Amino acid sequence: GCCPLSPTGAQTTQLLVEPPWMPAVLWDRVTLTCQGSGSPSVTTWYKDGQRWGKEGPDHFIVSESGTYKCDRPGTGLSPAVSVLNDWLVLQVPARALLEGDTVTLCCRG
Repeated sequence: GCCPLSPTGAQTTQLLVEPPWMPAVLWDRVTLTCQGSGSPSVTTWYKDGQRWGKEGPDHFIVSESGTYKCDRPGTGLSPAVSVLNDWLVLQVPARALLEGDTVTLCCRG
């Protein structure tokens, strides 16, 4: 049979950002959480295109700026999430936005 679908309807690996604003900034103490199939301990992390750290855990607090991805067996590589170290950033909610949505923009420094 086919695998059960995840809540989003697609069987993909997701990289969740907390607080949920994009782009993420280092001074927010950003937590990245990898969601996908398999056990959390088999999460592989990538930073700036290089394999980074060891397998697992499925979440951590970001301590350096860069572009992060995670990989889970079964659902594959997540979309990339950038964490900036900028003084000033214009942020939007970290979710899919559609034309016509009302969006709150945050200019933060």
